[in-house]
Amino acid sequence: MGTMAINIKYYPPCPNPSITIGSRRHCDMSCINLLFQDETGGLYVRGTKGNNWIHVTPIKGALAVSIGDSVQIMSNDQYKSIEHFVAVDLSTTRISVLVFLNPSLDSVIGPFP
Repeated sequence: MGTMAINIKYYPPCPNPSITIGSRRHCDMSCINLLFQDETGGLYVRGTKGNNWIHVTPIKGALAVSIGDSVQIMSNDQYKSIEHFVAVDLSTTRISVLVFLNPSLDSVIGPFP
């Protein structure tokens, strides 16, 4: 069995969001990620063509689900970990709750045969 981590992120309103980022662009090492967003939005994922970024529009009551680097490694790149970042908002607080499902700390992972 692996581990599960819950992370609650609070992004206060930012007076100058054009020069501030809530969370820099990155991929997660986890297996599966579940994101409970509020209605503010601000999550962007890298598109598949060029350097385009796609805003993930929050839907009330929905989860944003993504896979992390561990699944990409185990699937031998059949499934891709998604690069993403979080933008801040000028006047609105953003709160997100994330659940990360990870391999156990002593796991050795590699591509499935």
